[in-house]
Amino acid sequence: MSISLSEPAVGADERTGSVRSYQVRTYGCQMNVHDSERIAGLLEDAGYVRADADDDADLVVFNTCAIRENADNKLYGNLSHLAPVKQRRPGMQIAVGGCLAQKDKDVVLSRAPWVDVVFGTHNIGSLPALLDRARHNEAAQVEIRDALEAFPSTLPAKRDSAYSGWVSVSVGCNNTCTFCIVPSLRGKEVDRRPGDVLAEVQALVDAGVLEVTLLGQNVNAYGMSFADPDQPRNRGAFAELLRACGDIDGLERVRFTSPHPAEFTDDVIEAMAQTPNVCPQLHMPLQSGSDRVLRAMRRSYRRTKFLGILEKVRSAMPHAAITTDIIVGFPGETEEDFAETLDVVAQARFSSAFTFQYSPRPGTPAATMADQVPPEVVRDRYQRLIALQESICLSENQAIVGREVELLVTADANRKSADAHRMTGRARDGRLVHFRPGEFAPAIRPGDIVTTVVTDAAPHHLMADAGIGTHRRTRAGDAVEASRTPTTPPVGVGLGIPGIGPSTSVATGGGCESGGCGVPAGETRTW
Repeated sequence: MSISLSEPAVGADERTGSVRSYQVRTYGCQMNVHDSERIAGLLEDAGYVRADADDDADLVVFNTCAIRENADNKLYGNLSHLAPVKQRRPGMQIAVGGCLAQKDKDVVLSRAPWVDVVFGTHNIGSLPALLDRARHNEAAQVEIRDALEAFPSTLPAKRDSAYSGWVSVSVGCNNTCTFCIVPSLRGKEVDRRPGDVLAEVQALVDAGVLEVTLLGQNVNAYGMSFADPDQPRNRGAFAELLRACGDIDGLERVRFTSPHPAEFTDDVIEAMAQTPNVCPQLHMPLQSGSDRVLRAMRRSYRRTKFLGILEKVRSAMPHAAITTDIIVGFPGETEEDFAETLDVVAQARFSSAFTFQYSPRPGTPAATMADQVPPEVVRDRYQRLIALQESICLSENQAIVGREVELLVTADANRKSADAHRMTGRARDGRLVHFRPGEFAPAIRPGDIVTTVVTDAAPHHLMADAGIGTHRRTRAGDAVEASRTPTTPPVGVGLGIPGIGPSTSVATGGGCESGGCGVPAGETRTW
């Protein structure tokens, strides 16, 4: 089914003829953030307009995460808050999509019967039609597909940022980690054609974007599961993709997340070191420093291999910033196992770490394992790990004091920095830097590039109070100044279904998703 542009806009209110407004609230990882850009692109293509931040939207879409239990609690709490709002506003709609919707299916409506649409990770493209059907039938619509039918790139995207963009290289995951529910919700890994990935990167650069992050549940497995049967398997495909990004004029920074230690190869390290616009930053999930626990997690590497990867990366890129994920209190973890994790952390010298207290997720093998660690023990170990990593973060950041850094100015300065007349930027290695713009202040916009010297350090950020060395205005900064973010058209072909033209129709029977969860965070983003 498709909706022609000559028909009434899906986003128009049938009663008043006015354009309907929308808001997308995002939970979880970078892949979900990118999915929400696709949702926003679909809605705007269907005639909706983004709601002002302080206005009540005619449509609220929740793009959910299922990695941690608090994601469930946040969703249903927010849905409860919207119930009285919906009662006061006839015609308002609420939709719930993403991993939690895929997992819970009809549970969403049983707990929140005022929801109008429930859709899963495999059928984002169905959302406009489901909303229209729910209004027409005056009944909730639930559509959960069991398999992916289209890459996310076959849908338009309303981008969140004028200077930085996400590009998925694959969808799904072939790993079987016992703590992770993502493969059962996102499906097996399927890789996009390199030409399609590069075309999407080029479209972002043509719109003024300076920085691109390549996304996948396991990016360094890219090339082993191409959707295109004419594309041969190629274990070196990800390294080749990084090098090809280096040939794109105007693309100043390339990042990627997340690799898997078991499949991280030397050719990727070489490509990172030899491609100037690939940033000296690597997110390498550890999860545990105990070989026994790694085996129970079905993580197919051991601590020696992990530390060996870090040694090779730092040999090729001495100033690379390496970040990680760590789970504390996995079932059966002993004090000796935890001590081994602390030992690896001390040796690895991570620039930062995403640390999580293990919580069982229904549907995962770990949830039914014996020897679940008591919560009070998990909390104690978590605090000890945090204390160690904080001290390492501070020490590593202090070593950068006095160094000149190039910053991509961002829009996420916090109030404390603003009160101190500082702006915020990201260094090439990903570190957050709060800097004093001095006399340059009126001219510097998010999206511009500045250089400055680091003068002080804290565990989670650097400070640069010595003034600006250089300032370069960019097209991205021009776009920010004009309050304009890119809308990228569909790129590439689907998985056995016709492609979607950017100016002829909106696909309503397909679906897309962005390839699993890299960092399971509790963050909520709003569009």
